[in-house]
Amino acid sequence: MTRFIVEADGGSRGNPGVAAGGAVVIDADTGEVVAEVGVFVGIATNNVAEYSGLIGGLRKARELDPVAPIHVRMDSKLVVEQMSGRWKIKHPDMRDLAREAHAIIAGTDVTFEWVAREFNSRADAVANESMDRRESFG
Repeated sequence: MTRFIVEADGGSRGNPGVAAGGAVVIDADTGEVVAEVGVFVGIATNNVAEYSGLIGGLRKARELDPVAPIHVRMDSKLVVEQMSGRWKIKHPDMRDLAREAHAIIAGTDVTFEWVAREFNSRADAVANESMDRRESFG
């Protein structure tokens, strides 16, 4: 059975500013990167970019295997805690993005883990590439 790790990140050059999310989808058994996704957002906050990276990574993982368990690793404590249901989502934009992410993973096994920034460099690099290119890819 396929299992994925989704490393997701987002960034905004200025807050708000030019923003993008990035995600790396990894085969959990082999460690092989199977996909990279950049999600160009335009002008937005860092939190919107973080959620955009998460959503892009979840969509790609579901596209590759609609039922595979997913372990999400992010350096955004806010997104991890909100998606895990431990923190309330007060901002309407964040609520909409969280709802969208939950819809993608409904009925499947997904776990969330906060990791320190230095352990999320691959997703950070993809987000920065998307900001540099000013376009989405993957």
